[in-house]
This record gives sequence, C-alpha cells and structure tokens, in this order.
Amino acid sequence: MTAVDDTEVVQTAAAAAEGVIFSRYSRSQVRDFDITATFEDGEFELDIYLDVPDDRQDSEQVAQDAVLAARSAVDELLAED
Repeated sequence: MTAVDDTEVVQTAAAAAEGVIFSRYSRSQVRDFDITATFEDGEFELDIYLDVPDDRQDSEQVAQDAVLAARSAVDELLAED
C-alpha cells in the first residue's frame, strides 16, 4: 500500500464535485464556479461557489451535493490506502 499524496486527494475531490455540478447543469448554464479543496496534515477542507442564471434548480443544494460527492470520493480514496 502506498500513501495517497495531497495532490491526488484534491484532484479526486475536485473531479467528483465538478461531475455533480455538470450532471445538473450544462456548461453554458454555469456563469462561474470555483472549487477550493485542500488536504494538509490529514485534514480535508472544501468550499464550492456556484453561479448560475435563472436557477431552475436550487444552486445551493447542487453545491451541497457536490461537496458530499467530493467528500465521499476522498473517503473512498483514503480507504483504499
């Protein structure tokens, strides 16, 4: 077993979060988004900003779902370690 490095954790989280966002919205619907993930000394932090016009879905709920997906992906990655 090899240790998972910080970059891999951050990339895994970002990919999972982005996957949720773009499963709910087309790229043209998203004005702006930002996924900030850090993993240092075993501590994972994540923040997601999502800006969509004429929100047909609750963008806050989509952002929260993206956070949950990212955390789950990181948990799975770390469990493999």
